Amino acid sequence: MAFQNRVVVVTGSASGIGLALATQFAAEGAVVVASDLNAEQGAAKAAELGARFVPADVGQEAGVQGLIEDVLAAEGRIDVFCSNAGIAVGNGLEPLDRLWDLSWRVNFMSHVWAARHLLPHMLERGEGTLLNTVSAAGLLTEVHSAPYAVTKHEAMAFAEWLAITYGDRGIRVSALCPEWVQTPLIENAPHLQEAAISADEVAHAALDGLQQGQFLITTHPMTLKAFQSRANTHDRWLGRVRMLAQQTQEQLAGREAFPDKYTQGE
Repeated sequence: MAFQNRVVVVTGSASGIGLALATQFAAEGAVVVASDLNAEQGAAKAAELGARFVPADVGQEAGVQGLIEDVLAAEGRIDVFCSNAGIAVGNGLEPLDRLWDLSWRVNFMSHVWAARHLLPHMLERGEGTLLNTVSAAGLLTEVHSAPYAVTKHEAMAFAEWLAITYGDRGIRVSALCPEWVQTPLIENAPHLQEAAISADEVAHAALDGLQQGQFLITTHPMTLKAFQSRANTHDRWLGRVRMLAQQTQEQLAGREAFPDKYTQGE
């Protein structure tokens, strides 16, 4: 899949993986439309790339729908939609219901809304690509944030359903599943940053995976091995992750890995 002159939309583009994706697509000659909840920072970064910027809150269906309609009206089509925006809040069961709801809307329903309002256009054209940033948490788990772990599993299930349902109708679906990445999501968790890779590395893996037509795009060699271990020896895998959770809780020493703040960007 070549990206030259393709219309590519990237949500959560003001920083992290979203910004890296927008940068890589622009370098490949794509027509990039960047979007983020942070309008000031998002617009500034988009201008640096020569991309058009459309502010949007993907935690609301109207935000996703408005973004898609804006691009279709201005650019005429959408070839690749990168549903990348995501949030991580809280640690365990303590987060308030509003944070569970917010996680559900941004990390899961944003993908549903994107497909709902974009697929009719793509199906009419007989082609289109959906790149959903799921995270390795969707394959494994996330010991620091229950809302993040649960909603990322939902996102993976939905991406699989999309690939099964529309894969024979010209729609390509890819699930981007990086492990720890140097993004604002882990800025308050130094112990997570130690093994983190750069957002640019994730973007390179994403574009390579899209070019090869891969559904599952990973960035760390151990991700698939851990996924296989989870499937083959689930009890043993749970025990290992339980030990990891205890170690990281000691390292956090009462601090939240993901504090209560709303930023849409993986």
